[in-house]
Amino acid sequence: MSTRTFTRTAPPGWLLAMWREIDDKTFGKGFDCFAEDAICNLGVADWHGRETIRNNLRQFVDRGFTALHDVIEYWDSPMLKIFRGEVSMRFDDPNVAPVRPTMVHFFYMDERDPAMVRHWIGAVGPTGF
Repeated sequence: MSTRTFTRTAPPGWLLAMWREIDDKTFGKGFDCFAEDAICNLGVADWHGRETIRNNLRQFVDRGFTALHDVIEYWDSPMLKIFRGEVSMRFDDPNVAPVRPTMVHFFYMDERDPAMVRHWIGAVGPTGF
């Protein structure tokens, strides 16, 4: 068992830059917050490596929707960051209504370089019932 102390604070620039890259569909420097060998588990995804994370997210988002991520709260500790928010998803198909699911993300920082994300675990949704 371990104990961590968290501080509720404004989200850091690196996190906002990453979401901006997804929202703008640019997938550039905002992903430099990930260690080269980072792991990402979003839902059923199991992606290994910064470039794999970047490319797979690009392919996912380019499949017919535009996202806009909103920060509701951000909790900080030295080695674990927690983000809760909502994502507005507007679909390219006008017959599909927009949705705004809740999301929660855990960012485990690299022990060697605590400025870099080592493991990203996130959940979004559900988008409907």
